[in-house]
Amino acid sequence: MARNAGRPSSLESVSPRGERRPKPKRSVGRYTLLSLTAVTLLLPVWVTVSGAIQPYSEVLDYPASLIPWPLTTEPIREAWRIANLDRYLINSAVVTVLIMIGQVVTSVLAAYAFTFLKFPYRRALFALFIGTLMVPTEVTIVANFQTIRSLGWLDSYPGLVAPFLAAAFGTFLLRQAFMSLPREMEEAARMDGMGHLRFMWEVVVPLARPAIGAVSVFSFLTAWNQYLWPLIVTTDPDMRTVQIGLRSLASANLDELNLVMAGTMIAALPIIVILLLFQKQLVRGLTAGAVKG
Repeated sequence: MARNAGRPSSLESVSPRGERRPKPKRSVGRYTLLSLTAVTLLLPVWVTVSGAIQPYSEVLDYPASLIPWPLTTEPIREAWRIANLDRYLINSAVVTVLIMIGQVVTSVLAAYAFTFLKFPYRRALFALFIGTLMVPTEVTIVANFQTIRSLGWLDSYPGLVAPFLAAAFGTFLLRQAFMSLPREMEEAARMDGMGHLRFMWEVVVPLARPAIGAVSVFSFLTAWNQYLWPLIVTTDPDMRTVQIGLRSLASANLDELNLVMAGTMIAALPIIVILLLFQKQLVRGLTAGAVKG
């Protein structure tokens, strides 16, 4: 048993550097599974895109073709005009950016306090703070609506943004990232005469950029896809967001699937761009505090 302890198994081979790697058969199985998963996930996206750039008669053609032909941009232009997507996209962009900035700022401040400041019942307060993640958003809608109405913020950007300026998930993620930083840096900063704000801004925040980037991306995706809250606090069409516009487009054009697909593609484009540009930061940020040392 001792002689075979360091030998690779029959399913593994050894690389020139002495590292173990899986046999080709296992690699083929893994890549096959990944390919099937990718096809399953991307097929609905491809169907939506192909339907958005085809005439209506071709969308309902049977048997359906996965290769769109002939191509046309008429459904996209019609969906943009009918659903008033230009105004809705501007509203969604403003609301999303404000929520993202608010959540990043409050998450950084709260995570720093829970990590580096010492105050009574810190752990209990943090557990209570994280416990809000278990509370469904729908439970707080009535209270939030009454508060926004009493402040006179219906049909306004503050009404759309204010209830979401803080997020327990962002605080939790950043606290885990802050806790992975060496404590020696805090002691050295104190010896150099740094205060808490300067230490946070010049040392902690730059080192936690992957986690902050992950919080920003997650906040952007969540805010962009909001539907219920904007529907409740807005009655003015000029203050509606893109998700409400898509719902209106789908309700009014049930018999024109290509218009609905075109509107969906337009609304999903910012999300796809953000994920493609920041996917590495998202993965690095989500795993930043997973391993210490």
